[in-house]
Amino acid sequence: MKPDESFSTLTPDLILNALESVGLRGDGRLLALNSYENRVYQVGMEDGPPLVAKFYRPGRWTDAAILEEHAFVQTLVEAEIPVVPAMALLRGLTPNEGMTLHTFEGHRFAVFEKRGGRAPELDNEDTLEWMGRFIGRIHALGATQPYTHRPALTIDTFGTVPRDYLLAHHFLPDDIEPAYRAAVEQALVSVHHCMERAGSVATLRLHGDCHPGNVLWTPDGPHFVDFDDSRMGPAVQDLWMLLSGERADRTRQMGALLAGYECFYDFNPSELHLIEALRTLRLIHYAAWIARRWQDPAFPIAFPWFNTQRYWQDRVLELREQIALMDEPPLWSS
Repeated sequence: MKPDESFSTLTPDLILNALESVGLRGDGRLLALNSYENRVYQVGMEDGPPLVAKFYRPGRWTDAAILEEHAFVQTLVEAEIPVVPAMALLRGLTPNEGMTLHTFEGHRFAVFEKRGGRAPELDNEDTLEWMGRFIGRIHALGATQPYTHRPALTIDTFGTVPRDYLLAHHFLPDDIEPAYRAAVEQALVSVHHCMERAGSVATLRLHGDCHPGNVLWTPDGPHFVDFDDSRMGPAVQDLWMLLSGERADRTRQMGALLAGYECFYDFNPSELHLIEALRTLRLIHYAAWIARRWQDPAFPIAFPWFNTQRYWQDRVLELREQIALMDEPPLWSS
């Protein structure tokens, strides 16, 4: 069956029937979780605790790319790193038929155990060091082999292509487009300069979206969820999003993260030149991500401020601020 081109047919009955097709019988309780790229639900089970079902956005990843991410996360599990893998569910009579990616009526989905936890206390240096140790372990395994089906985080994929999409599809008001065009062009030049200052930087398999919302803290420490954006990129990509506050605060936080990180994996200090460049690329990519999804009814509801005059004025100012930040010395050095 040709994959459905949207989530319009993803009804509660379809969700429950999809789970039943892989041997999981829901009790009718569905709770939509906070996800826009995919559709993710907590599903009550007739026999056992609730599970989490993720229905993948059609056309975003190939099956091979999804399975490659599932395999990486499973490798982390086998190394006793606290992550949440897709469940291997039995299909058919052969015990070895456990699969992590399933299809039902054109929708691809995976099922995960529900894990609880709270947001990490990132103002606590012990917490940061603990998280740094686990990120270092993730990267040590991530560096053992590359992805072959997933794209890399590059200036092209996170900068040039998103910029071109925004400008080609005329999302910007006519009176703001020249200022945005000039700001994004200069920002990408500054990103190139940061890359040149960093020199040769290795890439590895990353979490890819390691912000505090994707880390859940329990009495046993952190566990990392949602590897959906996992891709090849520089190690510092999984570190900079955990920093906040003034420069002195971020310097202290990075020191704590690296104190734990370098117990398991060597960090190249040249990558510190990339922090503001990666932040800039994320800002450009984020605006284009919303634009690409604007026909999804969930997006105008969730982002009502997008595509307003004020929104694009703020993006111009934001890029100008990033241009200045990319000229500053690196955040921290040993």
